[in-house]
Amino acid sequence: MTPDELVAHALTLVEESFIASAGPGGQNVNKVATAVQIRLDVFALRLPPPVFHRLKELAGSKLTAKGEIVLTARSYRTQEQNREDARKRLSDLLRDAMNLPAKRAKSRLNRVGKVQRLAGKKIRGTVKAGRGKVNLD
Repeated sequence: MTPDELVAHALTLVEESFIASAGPGGQNVNKVATAVQIRLDVFALRLPPPVFHRLKELAGSKLTAKGEIVLTARSYRTQEQNREDARKRLSDLLRDAMNLPAKRAKSRLNRVGKVQRLAGKKIRGTVKAGRGKVNLD
């Protein structure tokens, strides 16, 4: 499943609810529920284990014990803008989970580099040993 297919599938499973917002909007905030809270059941996506573990790590505290990702958007004055913001954040989260982290190439130190490193450590050790107490005997 490609990241775009996953996002499209996930957006069909999203449950939205509108709540009162504390953000911008003046007196309108007191009358209209402009903030949106979206919930997505992660288990319903049937993700492969590596993707699920990356999503779990990326979601952090947004993932509940029941396996739901809960996102709240309240940055804008309208329901529609907040809905778009929440959906975009969810899709970005899912896309990031689908991306495999780049494999780290092992670095290998050659013999000359190892000898030079050990020589430098020996010099530092003698410098530090010379800072000890002076024995006047």
